[in-house]
Amino acid sequence: MRRLPPRTLRGQLTAGLVTLLALACLVVGITTALALRGFLMGRLDEQLSASGGRFAASLEHEARPDADNRPDTRGQAEATFGARLLHGTVTQAAVVDEATDRALHLTLRDRRVLAGVPVDGSGHSIRLSALGGYRVTAVDGDDQDVLITGLPLHPVEETVHRLEAVEAVLFGAALVVTGIAGALWVRISLRPLQRVTARAAEVAGLPLASGEVAMPEPLPDTDPRTEVGQVGTALNHMLGRVEDALTRRQASEERLRHFAADASHELRTPVANIRGHAELALRRHGPIPAEVRHALERIDAESQRMTRLVDDLLLLARLDAGRPLEHEPVDLTLLILNATEDARAAGPGHRWLLNLPEEPVTVAGDAHRLQQAIGNLLANARTHTPPGTDVTIGLTTEPAGVSVSVSDNGPGIPEKLQPEVFGRFVRADHARSRSTGSTGLGLAIVHAVITAHGGTATVTSSPGHTTFRLTLPN
Repeated sequence: MRRLPPRTLRGQLTAGLVTLLALACLVVGITTALALRGFLMGRLDEQLSASGGRFAASLEHEARPDADNRPDTRGQAEATFGARLLHGTVTQAAVVDEATDRALHLTLRDRRVLAGVPVDGSGHSIRLSALGGYRVTAVDGDDQDVLITGLPLHPVEETVHRLEAVEAVLFGAALVVTGIAGALWVRISLRPLQRVTARAAEVAGLPLASGEVAMPEPLPDTDPRTEVGQVGTALNHMLGRVEDALTRRQASEERLRHFAADASHELRTPVANIRGHAELALRRHGPIPAEVRHALERIDAESQRMTRLVDDLLLLARLDAGRPLEHEPVDLTLLILNATEDARAAGPGHRWLLNLPEEPVTVAGDAHRLQQAIGNLLANARTHTPPGTDVTIGLTTEPAGVSVSVSDNGPGIPEKLQPEVFGRFVRADHARSRSTGSTGLGLAIVHAVITAHGGTATVTSSPGHTTFRLTLPN
């Protein structure tokens, strides 16, 4: 599996620091190894130059000793190599082994390598199959031959390898220590940024949609000279703007809520008076012209609709204001049975099915408001589905609470309407809703009542299957 690079800023900074240090160590290691190797090679070349090719010259006339091959001139360091070439052919080759000369049997490749050494008196590196790496120099002999003298490269390579091993250990330890110390240093340096992140997450978790919101305190340590301080300053400014906007929004909601409550309360009396006068006129003895009776009936019907609208608005305003509800044991099974009987009487063309547990289910709440919420769901199913639709009311107990579901096999709710189906004055069919007396507040009341009880109201819908689910805490 491919290992992914660190994603956090702390991980990236630490990885970058260790990577840069590793590159620096690698450059230093390579540079020092090359410098040491070059220095040792220079010393080796100096030794070869100082030897003057005496050992190779001693091989030139072994049968006839002279000043070049006297025993004292042949005393060379151990592993010193010498060879004599005549017309490009190796005639003699030997190596000093424990202060004695040991003749070598060279391979064809070794002979070619020796023949290829430039005769310039400079040091050259070669590798012989019987001896390994050597530093050699080639000079002209007295009899139009070539004399090659060499010293082994093993001490140089061993010293360089030892330096590389020491550097690897030291640099590895330095990388480990730097990685740990760097991680701690980066963590300490990023603490202000962590506070910024925690504060942003705290604000993101606040319910900003409605109600009064208590914003957290501004961040301290906002030094504008640092990048993190600049981020903290910007966040503090943003929080201040958000708090001001939320305060204005809350004040506007309070004014609107008070207006809706006051208007609903004030409208109840004149609407009741209009309805009473219309009913009184319809009960008048004697003939009433048809057009007058129709007008009075319309006034009575619209006044009834307006009464329901005013009552719904007043209820929503009270729920929005946080008016406490009753908190008494409520038999949900009985509420559902009663609501289903009412729905069956109002919608005889539908099939009303029950899926209830054998034992009664009880929750703590306001019986009247819960009855109203369940009744609104059944009325919604009756209003927005054609006759012959199956409507199933279910009640189940779950670990998270008690669940009430109302399902139907009607045409469903349009997808674009589902996110706002619990909103106020939301209607799928304006004409039909008005003809049936719907105010567009039924589902909004369901949501407000269940929310006031600490529960949730959800909907899932597709053609042929729609389910409203109310979840109440135990």
